[in-house]
Amino acid sequence: MKNATIGKISGMLVFTTALLSFTSCKKRDVQMEQMQPNSITIENVLASKPLVQSGTFMGSGTPPVIFPGQSVSFSFYAGPGQSLSFATMYGWSNDLFFAPENPGIKLYDDAGMPITGDVSSQIKLWDNGTRINQVPGMVVTHPGVAETSPKNITEVVGTDAQGNTYLAASQLIMATLAYDGNSKFTIRLTNKSGGTANETPLSPGVWTISYNLGGTLQNAMPIYTKGQLTANGLTNIAEMGDNSVSSTYLTGITGIFTPLSPVLIVVYKGNENPFYKVGEKDRGEGLKNLAQMGNADILAEVLRKKAGVKSVYVLKEPTSTVLLPKIGAAMGGKVTQQLTVAPGDRIAIATMYGFSKDWFFATKDNGIDAMASGDVTSLVALYDNGTALDLFPGAGGAALAESKAIQEVPNPNAYTTLPAINQLIKVTLNK
Repeated sequence: MKNATIGKISGMLVFTTALLSFTSCKKRDVQMEQMQPNSITIENVLASKPLVQSGTFMGSGTPPVIFPGQSVSFSFYAGPGQSLSFATMYGWSNDLFFAPENPGIKLYDDAGMPITGDVSSQIKLWDNGTRINQVPGMVVTHPGVAETSPKNITEVVGTDAQGNTYLAASQLIMATLAYDGNSKFTIRLTNKSGGTANETPLSPGVWTISYNLGGTLQNAMPIYTKGQLTANGLTNIAEMGDNSVSSTYLTGITGIFTPLSPVLIVVYKGNENPFYKVGEKDRGEGLKNLAQMGNADILAEVLRKKAGVKSVYVLKEPTSTVLLPKIGAAMGGKVTQQLTVAPGDRIAIATMYGFSKDWFFATKDNGIDAMASGDVTSLVALYDNGTALDLFPGAGGAALAESKAIQEVPNPNAYTTLPAINQLIKVTLNK
């Protein structure tokens, strides 16, 4: 009887030990299931264009040339470091054209103030190099005799290659700049060649503004290059006053260009995004610094102290800090962060639309389920922080303060039509 009791107790101990061991393993398994490694990747996938704006101008009559005594005006947006380039035919020549010296007419002084008034001195007369120059005047034959082999574009200073004489371009065209505010300019071109030895109509023309990235214009010679052969429809302007071919080319390289700032990533628990809400004003916690200047560090420090926030990261591209778009054959910038997440965790991101005053990309509503995987870009939108007056994206200029609630940026908006979000940024979760 005693041996039987001892046997039962021994059996119960073995069972209990096995049960405890199984329970401990199960607990570790549950913990392992709850804490999962994950990674997030943010990419700038924009196929960028080098020109902010481009356009055409022409006279109001038939044909639409600008005769002596007539003027034409057009408006554009530009910030410090950007220039205006344009081209129009010296109509009573074989292949001469007027254009500013590259990169174009300077629009701001060294103190960053808009330049206004007469800027005619920046306009030059150029030889397209495709026709032998006759004596300029109404009787010039078009198209005239072709050069045996095309010559490089050269400036005409006083005389051309055939010895014909010319006044300075500034004595034939007056260019007057007006600043309309909010980075907007209007230029007025007046044909004042009437009664001179070089009287001529001016043809329909083209104009451009290039993006400025860190002090470098993305296309400083969009219409012509001094010392090189003519290209991209300029001959049609210089020989025939036809701006359509050049306009088509320039339109093709005009569009959106923007870097993305260092990316803020937040892992948190809760029912609301921890740093913004549509319809509310900026909370004064650092989102303004991110949206206006691309500085996520201030907001990151605030978030690290908030209840429910598990981890905060600021991802900077190793080479350039910002995530550049695709430029030519070069791929856009990309950053990746390893995360450790659990069921119920949410992920929120934010990054500045670099060539804006206070636009930022962010995850919508309550962020992304941390257990998701794959392309989650559909959960990202572009927002206006409401703390700076909007300008033409890429036109630069000083930020003017405003105080509005955070709202999604309309598309199209008052200035331009943006590509779809997934053509600007890509966000991927990888388990």
